Amino acid sequence: MWVVKIGGSMSRDPVLKEWLVRLCQIGSGRVVIVPGGAAFADQVRAYHTYWRFGDLPAHNMAVLAMAQFGLLMQGLCPELMLAANDEMIRQTLRQARVAVWMPFEALRERPDELTRWSVTSDSLAAWLSGRLNAERLVLVKACEIDPGASIYQQIASGVVDAEFAAFTRAAAYPIDILNKNELARMRELLLAPQAVP
Repeated sequence: MWVVKIGGSMSRDPVLKEWLVRLCQIGSGRVVIVPGGAAFADQVRAYHTYWRFGDLPAHNMAVLAMAQFGLLMQGLCPELMLAANDEMIRQTLRQARVAVWMPFEALRERPDELTRWSVTSDSLAAWLSGRLNAERLVLVKACEIDPGASIYQQIASGVVDAEFAAFTRAAAYPIDILNKNELARMRELLLAPQAVP
């Protein structure tokens, strides 16, 4: 099982639909898509700044922003299946489909390690990857990516959030950060022969 996080910055980019269609074609039965927060999360940040309410409701609003982007993805590519929990994800993959994670499990009643603005959908994708025992985590970004940069350098340059290293420190899976124009690279990764354990 692969977790592929699609950055919210791609929400108004024509390449988004191409990514979704291609993932359905080559990732069926293997891929779980994690949606970023897109412009929906930008609105949450704006309201949070204006009203200065607590981080807990802001976190929950941002999680719902991710869900909205997930619904948009399915609207663009109806072959995608929405999945709100681990069992729904596994069932979708068993049906040889691609799942879009609806992150309602990340909603919180009390503050914890997830409920800070320094934790974005990147870290939530890593959190989900750990829970699902994923084989690989791929982050797809609109920004330029230095393929030789370490996770800490990616954090310093703002490519991933400040907590990403903490959420991936014990990761047993490889992590790839791809630019939105590297769809061919994504295809190569998915179609590469799988190592036998």
